[in-house]
Amino acid sequence: MQDSPTGRRQSSGSQPASLRSPHDPQSKPSLEEVALRAGVSRSAASRALNNAPHVSPLKREAVLRAAQELGYVPNATARALATNKVGSVVLVVSNEEPAFFADPFFSQIIVGITTALEKSDLVLTLMLASPGDGSGRLKRLLGSRSADGVMVLAMRKDDPLHEVVESTDLPLVFCGRTLGRESRWYVDADNRGGARLATEHLLSAGRRRIASIVGPMDSEASVARYKGFADAMAVVGLPSDWTEEADFTPDGGARAMTALLEKHPDLDGVFVGSDNMAAAAMRVLKAHGRSVPEDVVVAGFDDLAIAQQTEPSLTTVSQPIRALGQEMALMLMRLIEGENPSPIILPTHLVVRESAPAVEPGS
Repeated sequence: MQDSPTGRRQSSGSQPASLRSPHDPQSKPSLEEVALRAGVSRSAASRALNNAPHVSPLKREAVLRAAQELGYVPNATARALATNKVGSVVLVVSNEEPAFFADPFFSQIIVGITTALEKSDLVLTLMLASPGDGSGRLKRLLGSRSADGVMVLAMRKDDPLHEVVESTDLPLVFCGRTLGRESRWYVDADNRGGARLATEHLLSAGRRRIASIVGPMDSEASVARYKGFADAMAVVGLPSDWTEEADFTPDGGARAMTALLEKHPDLDGVFVGSDNMAAAAMRVLKAHGRSVPEDVVVAGFDDLAIAQQTEPSLTTVSQPIRALGQEMALMLMRLIEGENPSPIILPTHLVVRESAPAVEPGS
């Protein structure tokens, strides 16, 4: 501070808001300065910047323009207080194995979620919760109100974590439906339709002794994929009971394929409920002297990177894994903002490769 010629003290380092440059290094612009430049009250500026209701389009536009001109960056803590939000969402994974985080399916889900969240102020927290010990940890997390909403992945039918997540009043979105339960908000893929397409493709190659390897049958996705397989077989009057259950892992797929060959050595086609299991099943077929696709045609599900790395490359059902995560996060954000979105089922499609090539008409 210094004395002016009139004897009054004045600041030597401040500038009126109307003269401040967005690149002024002296200080950061305040919400009051944004409101002053936009010609609105401080509360109206806060509501406009937080996309709150009851702000006229003209005022909102003026505030956003003033904020841009001044280079105003909202304070995350102040925004949280103004909107009664903490700025965090949780993704709960019901699984006992930390190795699950390395699964390609899960990594694509994460990419989708973070893509949706990157333009928001929400921070993603991951929680690996085992069905046993994880219940208490999850209950404490949700009870602390340290999150604005919850996303849940990989729930089985009788998972005790259901009781915990369904008891919260926080916005809640599921990735996939849960067998035997009605979820209000979820994002899922067309598992049944995709499995039916894959099985129809195997049938179009003239194969009639087709078996299936399914995932855990306490999972809605596994049941839906088996039903799609059974739908296609029923249309042509063939049984769908040449089936082995596995756990979506390569080891599980190998064990299931070995069991099928022991029971049905004359099988000529296999629909497998995941690419990881299908890749292992193809290795077992080769070890047993069965050529793919000459002796046995094979189709998987997911369209992970491994589908292009198998020998031969794997025909598979492509589900939009990244979009599952993205739509789940977008749905959760809409719930947090007070909207009431509808559940979403994303389409699947068949990707034809060498393990079950397309059949030329007339061949």
